[in-house]
Amino acid sequence: MQAMAATRSRDAYNQPMPFGLQRLTGVMNALGTLWILALMVLINLDVAGRNLLDAPVRGTTELVSLSIVGIVFLQLADTLRCGRFTRADVLLDTLQRKHPALADALHAVFHLVGLALMVVILRASWEPLVDSVRIREYVGAVGDFQAPVWPVRLITLIGLAGTALSFAMLARMDLGRLRARRSAPTTAPDGEGAR
Repeated sequence: MQAMAATRSRDAYNQPMPFGLQRLTGVMNALGTLWILALMVLINLDVAGRNLLDAPVRGTTELVSLSIVGIVFLQLADTLRCGRFTRADVLLDTLQRKHPALADALHAVFHLVGLALMVVILRASWEPLVDSVRIREYVGAVGDFQAPVWPVRLITLIGLAGTALSFAMLARMDLGRLRARRSAPTTAPDGEGAR
């Protein structure tokens, strides 16, 4: 029963987005997955080095902490596109069955608010990226291990931009469905409203 409800709540996302955006979010998601695999190898090498050779891999902690942020933002847009963002679907599922036009309107509001939030975060993240490049910000210790921070800040901006575009396209699709429902006939057999 819960699986059916989850499938219904994601139906709004099953319409194809423009191919370029769908491909971009898929590539970003795949890169995030490969990054996770690389981190797993690095962590296992570090553990084996510590326990077997008494020689840990330098910079593992710093790389893992930087990578988590990068991975999240790389995979954010595809998570949204696939309808797997965290949200409460109880109300939306009920509305989708009984008042689909209202459900489309709420989806549109959700996506427009998400777009606005991504734009705000994107604007707030630009200056830290510029400062990070200017001052050559790094993690680690001089003479031991150093990694620049700006690549992860840049990946964050790319992920935010992709997520903002996904929110915008989903809102556009929601509003298109809403217009289509309003222009469709409102009567159906057995006296039920159009679905």
